[in-house]
Amino acid sequence: MRIGIFENIMTPGGHEVDFDRIIVEEMQKRGHEVCFYVPEGFQFSFDYHVPVHELKGKVVSYSGVTGLRKLARTVKREWNRMGWYRQLYEVAVRGEVDALIVPTSTYRYLRALAKSRLRKSPVPIIFILHGINLGEAPKFLREADKLAGCRNIRPTVLTFSDDIFGEKRSNIRTIYPPTFIPRDIEATPPQNEVLTIGFFGQYRREKRLEDFLKIYLQGHYTRPVKLLVQGATMHPEDAEDFERIIKKYKGTEGIEFLHKGLIGKEWQQAIAGIDVLLLPYSAPRYRYHWGGMLFTAIGYQKPVIASDDMNPEVFDSFHIGELFKSGDMEALQSVLEQFINNYEAQRSVYADELKKAADEFSPQAFAGRIEKIMMEKYE
Repeated sequence: MRIGIFENIMTPGGHEVDFDRIIVEEMQKRGHEVCFYVPEGFQFSFDYHVPVHELKGKVVSYSGVTGLRKLARTVKREWNRMGWYRQLYEVAVRGEVDALIVPTSTYRYLRALAKSRLRKSPVPIIFILHGINLGEAPKFLREADKLAGCRNIRPTVLTFSDDIFGEKRSNIRTIYPPTFIPRDIEATPPQNEVLTIGFFGQYRREKRLEDFLKIYLQGHYTRPVKLLVQGATMHPEDAEDFERIIKKYKGTEGIEFLHKGLIGKEWQQAIAGIDVLLLPYSAPRYRYHWGGMLFTAIGYQKPVIASDDMNPEVFDSFHIGELFKSGDMEALQSVLEQFINNYEAQRSVYADELKKAADEFSPQAFAGRIEKIMMEKYE
C-alpha cells in the first residue's frame, strides 16, 4: 500500500519524532511505500528518507501570544486545518495514496473533519489519539459520533482498554502504544561497576526533581549507585530553574547532570548506557496517556522505579520495576532504597518481565495493528 502521513506538529525532538519514525520504518518493513504531507514551510528535525509533499497553509503557533491575539490565531489555525483537509481529500481522490495516517490528533481534528469533505475520503484515514482523559472523553465521543457514518474515518486511541471510560463505538478503535527501541546503535547490556539510574526527558516542574534529589541523597544504600539527570528545556524559565538546581548540587558525589537535548543516536546511547530508568513524576494525565519514557524503558529493557499513576495497566500485567504512591516522597524513598539494595536479587525477574512486555508492545506488533485497521473492509 501507499501510505501518506499527515504531520503538522513541529518539534525539535523527543517522542513525537520517534513515533513518526516507528510508523515509517515499520510500515516499510511490511512492504508499504510511505510519504509525508506537511504544511508549507514545515521543518523536520529528523530525515525519514521518504518523499515529502507540501500543502498550502502554514503552521500557526501560539508561542508568546495571549488574549485576543491567541483567539485570532486559533481561528487562523482552524482555517488552515480545513485547507489541509481539502487538499488531502484531493490527494485521496487522485489516487496518490491508499491510506492516510494522522499520527497525533485530538477531538478538535475530528470536529474540523466533520465540516470537511475529507470525511468522505475514498481511502481509509487513521486519526491516532495518544490517550483520552476524563474531561476530554465526552467531547471526543461526541465528535466521533458525528463521523459514525463515514466508513473510511477511523479514530484510533492508544490505550490499554477496549473502551473509553466504559463507552464503546463501532467507529473507534483502541490499540496498544508501541515501545521505542534503539534504531541506530547496537544496544548491549551496560557493564557499569556502579548501578546507574537515569532520570531523563524534558525538564518540567511537575516532575519535582528537587524534591526527588533530597530524597535520593537521604537514602541508605548497601551498594554503589550513581544518578544521571538529563534534562532538555523548552522555555527560558525552565532552563533557569534547571540551572539553579544544577548549581546547587554541583560536586555532590553520586549525581551527574546533563542539561542538553538529546536526539537520534546520542539519545539512544544515553539510554542504553544506564541500568535503571527513574520515572518519579506524578500527574493525573499519566493514567490516561501512555508514558513515552515508560515505553522507552520497555524497548531498551530497563527496569523502572515509577509513580503508581504511570500507566497502571502495564504494571498490573508485567513486573518490570517497582511503584510508589503518587506524590508520596516518603514512599518513594522507601521504594528507592529497597529497589537499589535488592537489585541483584530481582534483576532476572525484571529481565524476564521486560522481554514479555517488549513482545506485547513491540513496534512490529503496533504496525501490524495499524495495518489491520487500514485494511478493514465493510460489507
